[in-house]
Amino acid sequence: MAGLLYIVAFVAGVAGAGLGVAGVLDATWSLRVEAAIPLGGLELTMDPLAGLFLALVGVSTAAASLCAIGSRDPAHDDAGAYLAFVAALGAVPLAANAMTFLIAWEIMSVASWMLVLDRRDDAETRRAAWVYAVMTHAGLACLLAGMLLLQVHTGSVRFADWSAAAPALPASVRGVAGLLLALGFAGKAGVIPLHVWLPLAHPAAPSHVSALMSGVMIKLGVYGLIRVGFEWLGPAPAAWGVVILLAGAVSALVGILDALVDHDLKRLLAFSSIENVGIILIGVGGAMLFRQAGLEALALLALVAALYHVVNHAMFKSLLFLGAGAVVHGVGTRNMEAMGGLIKRMPWTAGGFLLGCMAIAGLPPLNGFVSEWLTFQALLQNVRIEEPSLNLVFVLAIAALALTAGLGAACFVKAFGITFLALPRSEAAAHAHEAGLATRVGMVGLAVICVLLGLGPTVVVPVLGAVAGPVVGAAAPETWGDLATLSVSESFARLSTLAIAATLVLGLALPFVALVLAGVSRRRRLYETWGCGRMLQTARMEYTATAFADPFKRVFRFFYRPVKRLELDVHPASRLFVQRIAYTNPAASIFEDWLYRPVLTALRSLITLVQHLQSGSATAYLTYIFAALLVLLALR
Repeated sequence: MAGLLYIVAFVAGVAGAGLGVAGVLDATWSLRVEAAIPLGGLELTMDPLAGLFLALVGVSTAAASLCAIGSRDPAHDDAGAYLAFVAALGAVPLAANAMTFLIAWEIMSVASWMLVLDRRDDAETRRAAWVYAVMTHAGLACLLAGMLLLQVHTGSVRFADWSAAAPALPASVRGVAGLLLALGFAGKAGVIPLHVWLPLAHPAAPSHVSALMSGVMIKLGVYGLIRVGFEWLGPAPAAWGVVILLAGAVSALVGILDALVDHDLKRLLAFSSIENVGIILIGVGGAMLFRQAGLEALALLALVAALYHVVNHAMFKSLLFLGAGAVVHGVGTRNMEAMGGLIKRMPWTAGGFLLGCMAIAGLPPLNGFVSEWLTFQALLQNVRIEEPSLNLVFVLAIAALALTAGLGAACFVKAFGITFLALPRSEAAAHAHEAGLATRVGMVGLAVICVLLGLGPTVVVPVLGAVAGPVVGAAAPETWGDLATLSVSESFARLSTLAIAATLVLGLALPFVALVLAGVSRRRRLYETWGCGRMLQTARMEYTATAFADPFKRVFRFFYRPVKRLELDVHPASRLFVQRIAYTNPAASIFEDWLYRPVLTALRSLITLVQHLQSGSATAYLTYIFAALLVLLALR
């Protein structure tokens, strides 16, 4: 039965992708059923922006469902919750009123919580599910409060009515509603410092669920921020754009710094999702600021860059999580220190994971490079805003994005190299097995899409321009260049990924051609890798994840605050004979130590104080009632 439900999810994903693509191409429609749910009824609306996110949900669902079919564990299989999760993911961007949206949002949250609680017997999983439940329902409370506030002041629960009434709303109402909605959506997107649930929940969930949570669910938080800032309460004031831009810059930098030093493969990918949401928000915040300054063309470019990265991240992060799932299934652990040598045992998985690493690291000519390049081109034109304070904000965002890009490349050199190269570091890695056919098909499909998105920006950017144009209130340019070259801001910058790809292919082929022309013998001589004079290579000679991360911990000591621990066991006869060395260098979490732990401590103290009021004395309770009545009479 579970296998049938996953097949249904796959078919639904394909159908959703087709429906979303039609919406992107402006096949708009609306559906309203008054009696379906109270307070406005069921109302769905398709527009290009909703179509884009629905298409992402569909493509990621199709790939993830194939993975679920190929690697599901009957002992830990909740296909019903998975199907509900997929349905809710598709309904959220289509929702056209508050009640429809909140019901779909809550189903999405509860179903994903059930999937995170996959292995209920594991204490770490239970903690991850608890933190996720607290954070997601705190976000829901913010969304509910913000939407109720707008309903009271507009007299409607329909999003279209909010957009029409937004310019006439008092500034205080717009500010409070905007803050509440932003908190709710930012929490789901994993924006710093509301990110604490994400590196716990994503590794705990099955990998095909992690792919959907990271690839599309957190993007629905970005979708909500775009709707709030440009439509429901738009146009956003400059202060909102500054906050979004800086929050994106901090999230990008902190996310990749955390990913660099984590040795859990799935946690590394989860932290990387925080980084990429930050990159997306840099584009969204830039678009808000450009629009407020009256530079609609630059606002369009910045939002196109953000949407391009939304699409790209959905594809390569889904690919990476499916690859990580195949590794975990084949090796039995998420700890990179127990891996190594998997490229020979899992060549298909290694190839897909390598391409995903290259894409997320922003290497040309793959898709991650294109969207990051577009983001840089939009930010670099901030000099057209004649406001020094805003220019400084843009400079900070550019610096953060540049540093993030460099650290991201290092992070995924570690992720691929430590996991797949050299010799196996454990018996499980030595006997790892390749993923099943269905999983490989899903990964290959996502890898092909990543390549096409990288080689085809001249096709993708005009489509995204048509999606972003109505959002920012700007007409898309008549041309973005020719078929081979992308041109932005009237030839401010030009890019041809086809030329880059051709150059790379020729550069790689040239040495082989030269060797053939020189008549060099093609006979191969196989020999072991040079081992610095040692007769036999072992896994102890390899670079480890800890060794790779140590230089970064030293450079960014102020952030990581590492605590070194070194244990030596020596021979009883002489300290010169070391039997065992144990070295750990754990990094502390600033946000847990400085924000969440003090808040939780204060809450526990408050709860302890309030518990004293529950004395069990009837006299005390009557006194409380009498005091409450006096207060109410005084306030009347």
